[in-house]
Formats: sequence, C-alpha cells, structure tokens
Amino acid sequence: MKGSLMAVEMKSLQVNGVEIPIVYEQNAQLPLFYVQLIFKGAGGVSNGKNLGLSDITSSALNEGTKKLGATKFAQKLEEKALSLSAGSGLETLSFTLSGMQSVQKDGIFLLKDLLQDPNFTQATLDKVKENALIAILEKENDYDYQANRLLQSLLFKGTALEYPLSGTQDSIAKISLDDIEKFYKNYVNLESLILVVGGDVEFNKIAEELKEALSKLPKGKKIKITKREANASKSYERILKDTQQAYVYFGAPFEVKDLQKELAYIKVASFVLGGSGFGSRMMEEVRVKRGLAYSAVMRLSATNRQSYAFGYLQTSLKNEKDAQKLVVEVVDNFVKNGITQTELDEAKRYLLGSEPLRNETLSQRLGTAYMNYYDNLPLDFNAQVLKEIENLKLKDVNAYIKAHTEIKDLSFAVVSADLKDKD
Repeated sequence: MKGSLMAVEMKSLQVNGVEIPIVYEQNAQLPLFYVQLIFKGAGGVSNGKNLGLSDITSSALNEGTKKLGATKFAQKLEEKALSLSAGSGLETLSFTLSGMQSVQKDGIFLLKDLLQDPNFTQATLDKVKENALIAILEKENDYDYQANRLLQSLLFKGTALEYPLSGTQDSIAKISLDDIEKFYKNYVNLESLILVVGGDVEFNKIAEELKEALSKLPKGKKIKITKREANASKSYERILKDTQQAYVYFGAPFEVKDLQKELAYIKVASFVLGGSGFGSRMMEEVRVKRGLAYSAVMRLSATNRQSYAFGYLQTSLKNEKDAQKLVVEVVDNFVKNGITQTELDEAKRYLLGSEPLRNETLSQRLGTAYMNYYDNLPLDFNAQVLKEIENLKLKDVNAYIKAHTEIKDLSFAVVSADLKDKD
C-alpha cells in the first residue's frame, strides 16, 4: 500500500556462497531508492605505510569507469538523475547510490559497471593525487585541523589515528597505480561487505539486482578492527604558527566496559560537561564566567571500537595558559562532584526532544540503524536509550561520573604563537 512504512530490519543476501547482511527499510512515502555498499576494513585503518591510500582509492572511484571515463560516466548518471559516489573513512570505504525508484535498475547497472571496471589509470591517479596534495596544503593553514591532528597523534599513538588518514605530501607522492589496484582487490570484497538498502523498493527485486551487480567481486576475507584505546600519558605539545589566537585541543581516556548498559549515562554526562554549548559546564566556566575563550566544548565519545573524552577551545594568546588550567579544574570538579538535578533535568529535556529529529529522513534512519549494527547493538538501540535516559536517577548518574577518574588524565595539543613575536 502506498504510504506504508516499516521499521528498519535486518535481511541478508547470498552472493557466491557469502551471506551479506542488509540493513533494510521499506518506505513508500516517496518514490525513491537508496543503496549503500560499505566495506569494513577498507578505510584508513588499512593504509599501512601508504598514508592516504584509502582516500586516494575512493577518490579514483569517483572518476567513472575505464570504458567511459569520468565525464561520460557522470553524464550517464545525470541523464537518469542518479547520485553515485564513493567515500573513505577511518574503518570503511563505501559506495552510495540513490535516485528515483523508476531508475533503480539503471542505477544498480551503473554501480555494477563501476565495481567491475573502475577508472584506475595513470591519468586518473595523477588527477586525484594532485587534488589530494592541494587539500593537504590548504590544511596547513587550518589551525583547528592541525591542533586536532596533533591531539589524535598524542592520544592514539601506535594506532592508525597517530597519522593523518589523508596522508602527507611525501606519502601521496609515493602512491602508485599498483598500490590502489592492490588495495581495491584486497579490501573491496564480499566478506567485508555490509549493505544498507531502503526506500520505495521491493526487497526481492532489488536483492536480485544487487546480487548480479556484486557477483564479480572477490570473496576475500573479513578484516578484524582492533579497538583503539586512548592513552593516559597526560602529554602536552605546542606548535608555533603565525596566528592571532591559540587553538587548544585536549583529550583523555574514557573506559567503557559495556556500551549497551552505559550509553544513557554517557549521553547525559557528555551533554552537561561540554556537549551542549551554552549552559554546559565547560562553556559556562571558560567563556561565560571567566571570558577566557570564544568557544569551549568537551564531549565523551563512545563506540565499541573507540572511546575517549575530547574537547577544544579558541582563546587569545595571553589567555592560553589560564584557559588550559581552567579546563583541568572544570574536569576535576565534574568528576569529584557530579551534576545537579537541574542539569540532569535539562539534559533529559534536550536529549528526549532532539533525538527524534535526527531520524526524520530515510537516510538518517538507515544510517542510525547501520551504526548500531556495526557496533553490535540492537537496530532500535536509540529508542531503548531514550527510555533509559528518561528514567535516570541523579545518584546513579553521579556514581557513574565519579567512577570515571580517567577523564582527568588530560593531554593537550596547542597551535599558538609566542606573545613576544606579536609585540
């Protein structure tokens, strides 16, 4: 029936003896389809010494097929009002295809062409490497990026996050055509694949079309993603740039033993500490009361693959040290004394009111369900967490906060300038 709506559910598809999980929502409110192919392990975690390799590979995958080239392939998509793109993240490489339901078959056919005949040529590689090098040069003057990059390298030494996922000028220059071909062959495979499918689609029909499109992919092997632990070294590093203000990034370990049981507490604690903007502890103490920063944020980030506390602020050069000292004080006080009933009530109001707005569109709902699946959580986990947040008691929240003394082990990464240089 048109207008019918079903909840997100798990399905599967057998391709060449491999069972591929599918996060699926049938939704006939609009005549659209949405397909995402996500290859676990094909992201920056698998760059090895070739920093930027996953990014370069995904950029090359946005250059059409070898047969048609970038321009003609783009024209084919445009003729059918289809959107097809590839992207790379820390852990995954993905293809995203969407369009009107009436051209679903055409879209999946073009996806099949791209999977089987990517435009891996020297000309393509030269183009995407040039674009990557330009982006790296532009980031040299992005001091927020530089400070955050420095913080990641301090907190996650010994992991893929120690190094820039987008690569360096030297690493990009060294990437060869053979490198991207091998990376694609090794990591874009059936065993690594998760499908996300939704819209005004009939499951059996789109499953058959996808089965055909995926049939030539190698079976491959699953990649195990190692959990990344933030270290408690309380490091401090400061780099000098020609800047009029200080960019202060900070972070600490945050130990989560059971994400499913703890996330309600984490969301409330993060909101009050510094995730809510004005009204949060960090913003109130650093900006509103002391006027030491233009902005001040701190959050608790948690998945089953990585959890840590992190924050940032921008301040004048003369206030740099005082702002850092105050961050330490705010976190110490937060852990020692917990939160107030008023803060808990505010957090509940905001979190219960805003969460539904994050799942209004099909792609938002599918994205949320996929992330839950990826993290070994129930698909409807967000709804469960909201119920838990609603029932949280102040004493339990504060007991949780007081148990996490590790978030006091702050490391600081600062991009700044010496005041005497500005005189």
